[in-house]
Amino acid sequence: MERLGNLMRSELRKAGAEESLQPVHLQALIYISKANRYSNTPQALAEYLGLTKGTVSQTLLLLDRRGLIERFEDDIDRRVVRLRLSSAGERLLYESQPALPWQNATRNISPNRIRNAVSALREALVTLQQDNEGAPFGVCHSCSWCQKLSQRIYRCGQMGDRLSGPETRKICRIYEAKTEEAA
Repeated sequence: MERLGNLMRSELRKAGAEESLQPVHLQALIYISKANRYSNTPQALAEYLGLTKGTVSQTLLLLDRRGLIERFEDDIDRRVVRLRLSSAGERLLYESQPALPWQNATRNISPNRIRNAVSALREALVTLQQDNEGAPFGVCHSCSWCQKLSQRIYRCGQMGDRLSGPETRKICRIYEAKTEEAA
């Protein structure tokens, strides 16, 4: 696992080298691209990456100065700052394709073996997060709060908001894993 992590960071360094971006900058961009409306804040980014507020603040300042992200006020609570990729940020992620090395590395592994490995890694991650009292984060549609109302409309049972199908494929910080009975 340690070696895989080191190789992935090395690939992130390569992907960001042309733009003089460090792996943490690309990790922030990747997260922002995948975060849902409950998770697109500097605080959630810090929790997800396991970084200090100061490190995240400096990272966001650089990304903002480079025109890769946009900051905006929350519609309901003006004190909350939200983040999204700018078109330049989307283009950078598309062109650098930082996830491509992982996809290439798994191309010769059967889908069944990948599912088993993902399941084992997910269990290890949950245990590590619980041991360190970390936020679980997860994809909305696999959350116990996600309720399907119709073919394309969902509802977050925790927040009470309606969600579209595409929103349910994003990462959420209020994620709660489904129990065996609910799954």
